[in-house]
Amino acid sequence: MDLLNTLVDKGLRGESPTREEALAVLATSDDEVLDVVAAAGKVRRAWFGRRVKLNYLVNLKSGLCPEDCSYCSQRLGSTSGILKYTWLKPEQAAAAAGAGVAGGAKRVCLVASGRGPTDRDVDRVSQTIAAIKEQHQDVEICACLGLLSDGQAERLRQAGANAYNHNLNTSEATYGDITTTHTYADRVSTVQRAQAAGMSACSGLIAGMGESDEDLVDVVFSLRELDPDSVPVNFLIPIEGTPLAGDWNLTPQRCLRILAMVRFVCPDVEVRLAGGREIHLRTLQPLALHLANSIFLGDYLTTEGQAGKDDLAMIADAGFEVEDTDTTTLPAHRADVGAAAGTGCGGHGGEGGGRGPCGEAAPADAVPAPAAVGTPGATPAGGGAPGATPAEGGAPRPTPAEVSTPGRAPAAAEASRADLVAVRRRGAGTDLPPNA
Repeated sequence: MDLLNTLVDKGLRGESPTREEALAVLATSDDEVLDVVAAAGKVRRAWFGRRVKLNYLVNLKSGLCPEDCSYCSQRLGSTSGILKYTWLKPEQAAAAAGAGVAGGAKRVCLVASGRGPTDRDVDRVSQTIAAIKEQHQDVEICACLGLLSDGQAERLRQAGANAYNHNLNTSEATYGDITTTHTYADRVSTVQRAQAAGMSACSGLIAGMGESDEDLVDVVFSLRELDPDSVPVNFLIPIEGTPLAGDWNLTPQRCLRILAMVRFVCPDVEVRLAGGREIHLRTLQPLALHLANSIFLGDYLTTEGQAGKDDLAMIADAGFEVEDTDTTTLPAHRADVGAAAGTGCGGHGGEGGGRGPCGEAAPADAVPAPAAVGTPGATPAGGGAPGATPAEGGAPRPTPAEVSTPGRAPAAAEASRADLVAVRRRGAGTDLPPNA
């Protein structure tokens, strides 16, 4: 297929496709999905080998959020039967983080519900970061606390936060249909504050909220322009008690096409397979490892994920390897740009960099040939791997009949899959051990 050959050539050069080419990836048929995965997999392996970075979520404060993000079980007015608790103590959060690190997690994501942190909240999180770093010096810390005010990003960076997550979630044109208590511009501003403070930016999307192909391409190209180091791709978890509880609009094949499109648009960026992978990709999860080089280990914020031991077995069985703490996640040219600017962490705990133009080719003398691209410890290319919350999902959206999207599953046909959504009853905030 000429399209895929063109996309592979561009990806190996670190270039992004055109919008028309990105739309064409989403429009491919289910019969072509393995060809799409194989093509995007070449780009993934060129930049990241067969490494898979593991990330672990610690929900510091659950529920009781004043924002109305329609996808979120912690939203204002939610009737979801989720765990609700106020701030965990630093030692509790450190114990939960330790379970993830023991399971192989390289990054711990500290998440708190709410519009954004108060200065006292920043103090709390700073103490938590210190408690985790005391026990696990090399672990990366990513904070996800909502909208940031002046000076808060700098304080988090000084406390030891390596990265900050704040997702764009959907296109600017449709953002008001999902959330009304803050704006798309608010989210962009927070990501930029984190970058300006020297933290590695983590920002992604949620697919499956009734969006069109154009919406998906819009948000991914907006992310490319915003230039995060990490792009989490979440698939809506339709949780009972939220406005989007009945939105089962994804098939495994469509999820793979979305991941491939993201990989083509941002070829040299950490693409993370995030919330909803288990219930939408199901038995095709291993194929997604050929597209994403990063996943969340175990449970999410308010829902249970695949058991951590099963995640590790899946990675090994698919022929990939867990990325170790001595390996810089990002390709050298992106990490070096960040290091020179004093920004980000380059995907490695400690000082260093991690920002470079997403999908833009670096100078010819700065980017090794694809076969040599990577970082210490990487397998050679072609070788044998909150406003509200980031992972869960949303205002009433168009029905499947109103949105023409190849591969969409009618809501009625997928209604029986609602039993796959398990509300989290273990881990931080409970008396049960976390799933890692």
